[in-house]
Amino acid sequence: MSPSLFISDLHLHQTRSETSAAFFHFLSNDAAQAGALYILGDLFEYWVGDDQLDHDRFSRKVCDAIRILSDRGVNVFFMHGNRDFLIGDRFATEANLTILTDPAQIRQGDRSFLLLHGDTLCTDDRAYQQFRRQTRAPAWQAGILAKPYDERVALAASIRERSDTEKATKAADIMDVSPATVEAVFRQYGYVDMIHGHTHRPATHVHMVDGHPCTRQVLADWHKQAEFIRIDELGQRKAST
Repeated sequence: MSPSLFISDLHLHQTRSETSAAFFHFLSNDAAQAGALYILGDLFEYWVGDDQLDHDRFSRKVCDAIRILSDRGVNVFFMHGNRDFLIGDRFATEANLTILTDPAQIRQGDRSFLLLHGDTLCTDDRAYQQFRRQTRAPAWQAGILAKPYDERVALAASIRERSDTEKATKAADIMDVSPATVEAVFRQYGYVDMIHGHTHRPATHVHMVDGHPCTRQVLADWHKQAEFIRIDELGQRKAST
């Protein structure tokens, strides 16, 4: 069984040089030895439309690096996060990756896993959930994508600034997952183990749901090094490089 690697919350941007260097090193080394790479959202700090590839050389460099990995035979999968939900078909085609729905259930060997970005589990943050519903609406996205590129970049910066301000005033538990929602999702999908990011609180949680022990792995956000979960014939473990 070829290893599968799971990452999220890189928040890549040209100003985050150490994180970017870690990502390109990861693609050339650990990821190149894998059978599949799953990117569970927030690959980029922001994404304002696939024409970002025409305006931002760094975004083009990331896209091309993923394409090189895919051309080596590694299956690359991407799931939208709360920062890069406007990634579309053009990016998928040019990076040669597959966009997954959220959530997505996959099988690795004799085990099944439920993959999510993780923001849908944070249901106690009602203001964010309302914002999420708005930004996932096709009509809203079409209206945003119709705006000039520079205006979209400015809007993304404004939204990030507002988000940072709101986080400073919210209770910490509101921004984490809702235990009741987690249990409901485990129940809905047959108690399969879960992997997600978003919260920036890497940990392994074991939930007892209806008598079933269910494991929830939370991916780390990236800073100076690659942080990922590796699943292979030896099992499941966290790794960094």
